[in-house]
Amino acid sequence: MGAGHDHSHGADTRVSRMLVAAGILTIFFAVELTTALVINSIALLADAGHMLTDLVAMFMGLTAVVLARRGSASPARTYGWHRAEVFTAVANAALLLGMAAFILYEAIERLGNAPEIPGVPMIVVALAGLLANAIVVVLLRSQSKQSLAVKGAYMEVVADTVGSVGVLIAGIVTVTTGWPYADVVVAVFVALWVLPRAISLARAALRILSETSPSHIDVDELRAALCAVEGVSEVHDLHVWTLVPGRDMVTAHLTSSRNSALVLDEARAVLSARGLDHATVQVEPPDTAAGCECESS
Repeated sequence: MGAGHDHSHGADTRVSRMLVAAGILTIFFAVELTTALVINSIALLADAGHMLTDLVAMFMGLTAVVLARRGSASPARTYGWHRAEVFTAVANAALLLGMAAFILYEAIERLGNAPEIPGVPMIVVALAGLLANAIVVVLLRSQSKQSLAVKGAYMEVVADTVGSVGVLIAGIVTVTTGWPYADVVVAVFVALWVLPRAISLARAALRILSETSPSHIDVDELRAALCAVEGVSEVHDLHVWTLVPGRDMVTAHLTSSRNSALVLDEARAVLSARGLDHATVQVEPPDTAAGCECESS
């Protein structure tokens, strides 16, 4: 058994920062969407659509964090609602992919028939967007390393920051040259920039849902380290998986004729040295073993 950790303070910080970020994004989304519709800018519309996914991600992330903290009290859910964060990340990735596909379709529709877009409103809104996104990025950056739900929202805001830079460039090009396709080019750029990040987020979430071993844990090396514990002759039923980012779990059965308390203490030390503090280790006598024998050195 591993020692438990109190995540309540971290959850409180995440919730407060995400609430502030959501308020900032809501105000700017309304401004950007209204401007995009008034001046018929697909680049601004792309950025507004991405801002909408930022908002959805933020509110889903808030829900996931709150559920993960409060849902653990039920005896029917021994892991609580921690996996809600992972499902949220999958939904965020799907939103990003859908938005990118929509913008690419709209950009293709405008080829050969690009409308005239006033550049000054694009510049003003893009600058406001950069300011809003910069504030939100600062709010979420540190928390994104401890929560996949926050990471999903953070990644979308970072991507949206790049979109705002693109809109700013499109506005400047439109004002200085009058080229009608700057708006379309930026919209395509934003969509293509988002795609690999959405795929990366989806892969990280699906890796957890499929209970694949964490990428930073070498299971063969871990098995060898447990076999190296004095008196251990076999290691079997070794499973390593991630509940949520920052919370890796492990179970292992060790066969040993040595004092089980000593073996257990040393095995826990091996696991703890690899960041595996949430561990369930069972020590069994040799006559009950049915696993893989440790190679003799």
